[in-house]
Amino acid sequence: MSDRSWFYALNGQQNGPCQEGELRVLIASGTIRPDTLVWTDGMAGWQKAGEIPGLVSGAASLPGIPQAGGPIMSAGGHQSGYLSADLGVWALFWRSLVLTIGFVFVIPIPWVMTMFSRWFVSCLHVPQRPNLGFTGRPMDLWWLLVAVLASIVASFTDYQLINLLLLPIQILLYWLLLKWFVSKISSDGRELGLTFEGSPWAWIGWQLLLAVSVFTIIGWAWVTSAWLRWAALGIAGTRRAVVFNGSGLEILWRTLVFLVLFAFIIPIPWAMAWYYRWYVSQFALVDRGVHASA
Repeated sequence: MSDRSWFYALNGQQNGPCQEGELRVLIASGTIRPDTLVWTDGMAGWQKAGEIPGLVSGAASLPGIPQAGGPIMSAGGHQSGYLSADLGVWALFWRSLVLTIGFVFVIPIPWVMTMFSRWFVSCLHVPQRPNLGFTGRPMDLWWLLVAVLASIVASFTDYQLINLLLLPIQILLYWLLLKWFVSKISSDGRELGLTFEGSPWAWIGWQLLLAVSVFTIIGWAWVTSAWLRWAALGIAGTRRAVVFNGSGLEILWRTLVFLVLFAFIIPIPWAMAWYYRWYVSQFALVDRGVHASA
């Protein structure tokens, strides 16, 4: 049964497919409850997750993940567990489309970035952090708009040295963007005081390594996994450590499936939702003491 693909109903929408391991994470985190309808190949019809022998109880046995009926607490008394996201298929698709168009026309970048961030964060479910929100404003990103416009102007020059010098600056822009995003996450209307403490030089190093790894055909997936682990641990301001558990192999095959589905155009909205949800589900909160001793 572990090789089956599952579908589940959430907020009036059908979600999936997802592997049983992913389904169990959603059950353990409380996203899928015992009364949530699920279905997989071989079943006569949709059934409540709690009515399927071994499904809910099996998910509750996963180490370090809170149970839907009784969360596991860390040594410091803080709930640990995986993140999840209620990303509607069409809600994600049209917002991603607007985001892409905004970047093409450059000027709308601050507004579309803020719009997408507010919606995305509101869809996240994090243990012990209810009603997540995003307090960032478009004018926070004036520097990003100026930098992008400057790089466009520079691209029309014949000075290759200028374009070469702009490369690390462009990479640093994404580092600043991540710092801005993390710092503006709120819960119940109050900013959490989170910061991203990852070194800008290490960030540049990771991006260059990722660019080089592309030439290995498949090595980029393992570099991406290691980079996301480093980036997650760089989030400070919380008593729990943020970790990324996705492996290079998982990133590789899911990306290949996503690209194949993307090529057929029609499955794009569903492929995007499946891809995004999986990435979110690989982030977890763990006790810092446990992580340090691991």
